Amino acid sequence: MIKSSLIIFSSLFIALFWLAYLNNEVEMYLPIYVSSISCITFVYYAWDKRKAVQSNHKKVSRIPERHLHLLALFGGWPGALIAQQSLRHKSQKRVFIAVLWVCIVVNICFLSYFWVFIC
Repeated sequence: MIKSSLIIFSSLFIALFWLAYLNNEVEMYLPIYVSSISCITFVYYAWDKRKAVQSNHKKVSRIPERHLHLLALFGGWPGALIAQQSLRHKSQKRVFIAVLWVCIVVNICFLSYFWVFIC
């Protein structure tokens, strides 16, 4: 239940940006940026998941968690949530999840401020 809710929440967030563009409320670069950074974040999670599976057999270089958090902070959190739920990667580490949600809240607060006071 929670898994599908988080995926729907993330997908709706991206869809709302595209709807805002279609209603001429935001410039085209915003939905393109959010969609692109979310896709990049998803790929990073998938790559790290692959490396995590490989690390059971041999020593491999993993993507640092701070890089995943920075991608989420810069707008890729929808991709991070979708990847976390669908790939089941980084979904058990409480500290990682807490920092991810801080990134999400900061991101939404910044967008709300931008939407209300700038637009």
